[in-house]
Amino acid sequence: MSISGRQTGATSGLAIVFWLLLMASLTLFFNGFIDRQDNPNRHLNNATPQSQVVLERNRAGHYVAPGKINGHDVTFLLDTGATHISIPAGVARAAGLVAGRAVRVNTANGIITVHQTRLQTVQLGGIVLSEISANINAHMSDEIVLLGMSFMRHLDMTQRDGMLTLKLP
Repeated sequence: MSISGRQTGATSGLAIVFWLLLMASLTLFFNGFIDRQDNPNRHLNNATPQSQVVLERNRAGHYVAPGKINGHDVTFLLDTGATHISIPAGVARAAGLVAGRAVRVNTANGIITVHQTRLQTVQLGGIVLSEISANINAHMSDEIVLLGMSFMRHLDMTQRDGMLTLKLP
């Protein structure tokens, strides 16, 4: 092979590496961009006790935020239409929750059976509440916990310009 043939091969190889690196960089950038739109509150500070938390609405119009149940990391979707916190069975297992009495509840998807449980602590940002009632819901397939009124009724809520402020009274 001639020298010019080796240079062409090396140049082609560098061009391929360049385009692969560019595509990988763009993929990482856009994945982060989409994640920020789905959960703009993902960096909410759960370490510092506070009496107020401010959440930004996501691109779907929901308030999604990280939190903790009995010290176990979870992702909450705030749901003022839910009477209790609704925890997917997989999340409940990972958090070591004990399923209590089976009860029938009326949901947006119809009547289902869930299991009652009691949460020692529920934390959203710096707000921590104790002894909160919840349901373990085997019908939920994802890892999102619906943060219902059994938690939020203890807070003052103000919504303005795509922001939700939650305060301890």
